[in-house]
Amino acid sequence: MMRPQLVLDIGGVLATNLSPLFWRLLAAEANVSEEALYSEYKRQISEHLWTGSISEEQFWEWINKHAPKLSSERARSYIDRSLQPLPALAKIAEWNDIADIHLLSNHLPAWIEPIVKPIRPYLKSVTISSEAALKKPHPEIYARAAAFIPSGSHVLFVDDQEKNIRQAASLGWRTLLADEDGQWISFVLPLLKQES
Repeated sequence: MMRPQLVLDIGGVLATNLSPLFWRLLAAEANVSEEALYSEYKRQISEHLWTGSISEEQFWEWINKHAPKLSSERARSYIDRSLQPLPALAKIAEWNDIADIHLLSNHLPAWIEPIVKPIRPYLKSVTISSEAALKKPHPEIYARAAAFIPSGSHVLFVDDQEKNIRQAASLGWRTLLADEDGQWISFVLPLLKQES
C-alpha cells in the first residue's frame, strides 16, 4: 500500500515565523519604527532574498545600512532568537511512522538548519525557496516538491498562509491551515490515517 505524503511548511508550522520578533529587534537597533523598517524590507529586498537572487550576506549589508552600529554576529543571533521550534517538530518521528515527510518553505537554508537538522533522517525531501529561485505560492515550486512524491499518492499539505494553501489545493492536495495555537496538530494523524 502506498504511504500518504505529508508536506510541511517551516515558518508557522515547525518553527516560529521571523516576524514580528526579528523585525522588532532590528528596529530597536536601527532606532526606527518596526513598521517603517519592515515596509522598506518588503519593498526593496524581500522577494530577492526569498528567491535567492541576493545572498544572505547582501541581506546583512542591507541591514547594516539601516542599523550601522549592529554587529553582524548580534544581528545573526536575532535569527536564532526568532526561529524557535514549535510543538509540531516533536511529532515528526510519530508522523513518519505512517507517512513520508517533505518540507516546502520560503526560507534560507542556513537559517532553518538548526530546525531541520534533528529531523533530517525522517525527511524524504526539502524544497527551499532561495535554492529553487521561486517562492510559494508560485505553482512551479509546488511542482518541484511534487517531483519527490510518488505519482498517485495522497498528499496532506500544512501551511500557515491561506494563499499557499489555495495553491496546494489546486494540485489536488488535501490541505490543513496551521493556526497559531497549534490546534491543527491534532488533525494530522487522523487525516493521514484516512489516506493510508
